[in-house]
Amino acid sequence: MYQFLIVVHVLIAISIIGLVMLQQGRGADAGAGFGGGASNTLFGARGSASFLSRTTAILAALFFSSSLLLAYSAAKQDNKGTDLMDTPAASQAPVDLPVVKDEGAAPQKSDLPPVTEEGKK
Repeated sequence: MYQFLIVVHVLIAISIIGLVMLQQGRGADAGAGFGGGASNTLFGARGSASFLSRTTAILAALFFSSSLLLAYSAAKQDNKGTDLMDTPAASQAPVDLPVVKDEGAAPQKSDLPPVTEEGKK
C-alpha cells in the first residue's frame, strides 16, 4: 500500500509540473505589455478558470491529500529493520588494538636508564 501511494504521489507531482508548464502567465497577452485592461480584470481576459487551471487545482488537492496519507502511513508503519544510529555506543564490542611502539618517538621517562653518579660527570 505504501509503495502504491508513493507511485501515485510521484505521478501527481509530475502531472502538476506538466500542467503548470503548459499554462500561460496572466501577462502573456500581447496587449498586456502596452497596458491592456482586459488582462487585469477579475478573471483575466479568458473569463473564469480554464480547463488547465481547474485540473491543476484538482491535482494540487490530490497532491496535498496523498502527502497527508504518506505521512500518516509512514508514522504507523512498523520499522522492523535495525538502524546503525539506534545502537548505543556502549553496547558495541570494543576493539582490541595491538600496542605498537613508535621507534621515532621521544623516549619516555620510564624508558631511560637510571642516572648514576658516574653518569652525571
